[in-house]
Amino acid sequence: MVQLQATLALEFEALVSGSTPIIMPFRSIIRELKEIGGGISNMYRRGGEAKHVHRHGKSHIAPECSLPSASYSSSSYSSSSSAASASSQSPWANLPPELLLDIIQRLEASETSWPARRALVACASVCRLWREITKDVVKTPEQCGFLTFPISLKQPGPRDSPIQCFIRRERVTSTYCLYLGLSPALSGDMSKLLLAAKKIRRATCTEFIISLIADDFSRTSNTYIGKLRSNFLGTKFTILDGELPHEASLPLNCKLQQRVHLKQVLPKVAAAANYKVATVSYELNVLRTRGPRRMRCMMHLIPMSAIQDGGSAPTPLKFTNCLNEHASTTTPDSKGKKPEVEFDSSGIDITQESTLRAREPLVLKNKAPRWHEQLQCWCLNFKGRVTVASVKNFQLVAAAEPCQNVSAAEQEKVILQFGKIGKDIFTMDYRYPLSAFQAFAICLSSFDTKPACE
Repeated sequence: MVQLQATLALEFEALVSGSTPIIMPFRSIIRELKEIGGGISNMYRRGGEAKHVHRHGKSHIAPECSLPSASYSSSSYSSSSSAASASSQSPWANLPPELLLDIIQRLEASETSWPARRALVACASVCRLWREITKDVVKTPEQCGFLTFPISLKQPGPRDSPIQCFIRRERVTSTYCLYLGLSPALSGDMSKLLLAAKKIRRATCTEFIISLIADDFSRTSNTYIGKLRSNFLGTKFTILDGELPHEASLPLNCKLQQRVHLKQVLPKVAAAANYKVATVSYELNVLRTRGPRRMRCMMHLIPMSAIQDGGSAPTPLKFTNCLNEHASTTTPDSKGKKPEVEFDSSGIDITQESTLRAREPLVLKNKAPRWHEQLQCWCLNFKGRVTVASVKNFQLVAAAEPCQNVSAAEQEKVILQFGKIGKDIFTMDYRYPLSAFQAFAICLSSFDTKPACE
């Protein structure tokens, strides 16, 4: 620590004087930063044990409620007061901003994959100044193509190339884990756990509870992200987000199921609600003809203009719904369930009609496969990412009307593809305008049994 501080001081003097400093290898600085992150994680763990007993995961991803931004972490939550007091006493909090900015920029440029990217998380965990500078340096997945902080799971993917992930299914525990990487064989222990889901069968529906870690699926936990719920036949699925949607993406005249305006709901009640963000529908196969499933996805909070020239998709910059000790105990439903918020456009006047037309929701459809005469099967070009034939395999493209001014090239672009590569191993590649959470929820719908659609 003392050696690194002296080195950083020499480098800062060199930056001011314009001379070329003689510094220690950059890898040594990264190691020091990782040690700092480990020390902060231990401090969080000690603070958390004083209050609650939290569960730990291999790749814990969770938002911090009391700090300006959320970050990936390998430890549990803790008291923000202890973290603030420790960071204020740390000499790292007094580094010159110019030197700190230069270090974080070099770190962000050199560490482009996990687990090396944890060094950026360590930087964001030192103190408020480090966190703000790290937030300014690290871009969204749409801009840089990398997943760094937990909020990245709610942000749209890159436009140019998809983010490649894989899903591992555990039949015994009915859990599904989403990892960042090409495949288990290629990534191995370097795979980064992004999201996890648990399948729960009920009398009238099936639910997939989505969490940031693989061993805590409680809906009152601050690792809860959202859920996917099916109807009785398993032909229609609703994606529910545990976070309040981005303000710019809210449709006009949004209402609660009980026809209560969203702004009239108490803050704690609204914070504990589930928000309907998308629906996935599978077409009934009444004639029992052979062929792939037909599906359509309506993304209620992503406008069709997002894939038009110059369009943009809603991009949240922080978690707005972190459940703390007080809000987590507030349950508006007598049965202990979170209320669900739906968005409709009833009662629209003429002045809002043009605005609503410009914000028509994005609709996705599965890309039609072609019949291969020699193989005697339906085929799609997955570009080597899918190797096992399965009825679950699909590719989603935009379903745009001619009046919506979406180019033909954009309509042919695969936004999400999902397919099988081995026993209980599936690949998932997604891109703009979908987020990792939305793509994962859509893929989970393919795991539920659908006898009426096959």
